[in-house]
Amino acid sequence: MNRKIGIRHEDKYAMERRVPLTPKHIRKLIETQNLEFEVQASPKRIFRDDAFAQAGASVVQKLNAPVIMGVKEIPLDFFEEERTYVFFSHVIKGQSYNMPMLKNMMKLKCNLIDYEKIADSLGRRLIFFGRFAGLAGMINSLWSAGLRYKTFGISTPFEKIQQAHKYESLEDARKAISEVGFEIAKNGLPEELCPFVIGITGYGNVSNGAQEIANLLPVKEVSPEELLQIHKKGKLPKNLLYKVVFKEEDLSEPLDPDKEFDLQDYYDNPQDYKSKFEQFIPHLSILMNCMYWDDRYPRIVTKDYLEELYKYGNHKLTVIGDVTCDPDGSIECTHKGTEIEDPIFVYDPFKRDYKMGHEGTGILVMAVDILPSELPRESSIAFGDALFKYVESIATADYNVPFNILNLPEPVKMAVILHKGQLTPDYQYIEEYLK
Repeated sequence: MNRKIGIRHEDKYAMERRVPLTPKHIRKLIETQNLEFEVQASPKRIFRDDAFAQAGASVVQKLNAPVIMGVKEIPLDFFEEERTYVFFSHVIKGQSYNMPMLKNMMKLKCNLIDYEKIADSLGRRLIFFGRFAGLAGMINSLWSAGLRYKTFGISTPFEKIQQAHKYESLEDARKAISEVGFEIAKNGLPEELCPFVIGITGYGNVSNGAQEIANLLPVKEVSPEELLQIHKKGKLPKNLLYKVVFKEEDLSEPLDPDKEFDLQDYYDNPQDYKSKFEQFIPHLSILMNCMYWDDRYPRIVTKDYLEELYKYGNHKLTVIGDVTCDPDGSIECTHKGTEIEDPIFVYDPFKRDYKMGHEGTGILVMAVDILPSELPRESSIAFGDALFKYVESIATADYNVPFNILNLPEPVKMAVILHKGQLTPDYQYIEEYLK
């Protein structure tokens, strides 16, 4: 029975510093579960190699463990035959850029367990970085707003906010934003920016993280319906911001005008729905896109709409924090996920072109692809806390038996995408993307 696990060095992004298990988790697993750990040496990981060594792991250049855990996608030449890999594979939507990786794993008869699909009986994810994506995404979007308004010659307290990874800790970031909140409460924002509205799509872990940061400012939550009426209320206080959370029924409506919105029908038949989100966009200052999306669903911000918006001179929407980060997805002008080192670009609605940085004509988009890695210590600790109870089962399972008798906890078994190189029953649909 195997009891050895390898932890790989993350190499997809230069600033990817997270780990699935921290030295503290590993020490406890060694002491209580009698597991062994190999940790691939890394010059940049948030927890240093010597911390893993002190916890009892072997620090090595090359991993030989039969079960290997990581965070992000793994390069083709890393995989070895008949091993088990646990990471965020980003293949469940048939993502074309990861199909070569999946094909290679199939050829090598690998097992693949995807954290994203480890869920309870109701389909709720059990192991995730989502809250930290929302936290970092909101920090970065407020930072972006400060930069963008400054290019317009408008000074705001947001200029005092830094990009999330510049803070030593989440607590430091929270303290800095709270101070900005006190300043806004005391002195207000420039009148030309009021009412200042932060719109947030979705209500899950990512949205909750974004709201956690937004709530450090003097915000009042209003409904989408109230948002549409807010401009009719006359002069509003400059020292109050507004927060709006948008749910599915606020984003889409049936194509058939005689039908009412039904959430289950929307999930089952998204082709029968269209976006109705455009009515809200002119009222938003910052849009935080924190919802799940795939290409079966309507887009909520299209390039055509942004061109119309700008044609009529409505420039209120200044920053889009696209935490969802689907290229050409629900926010159509997100042409790519950006890197921590170069996190923002300005989209020109007329030229339909992009310029990295915070200057130029158009709307600033923050679309960092690995937002939780801007808070690597706290996000790794929380992730490892959730993963901890499944580690021994993943390490010791006999992956040579038929899938139907593979002995894994049910939430983990639901996340087995490949077993001995074959797509498992729940993931047979991916076959069509491999052709």
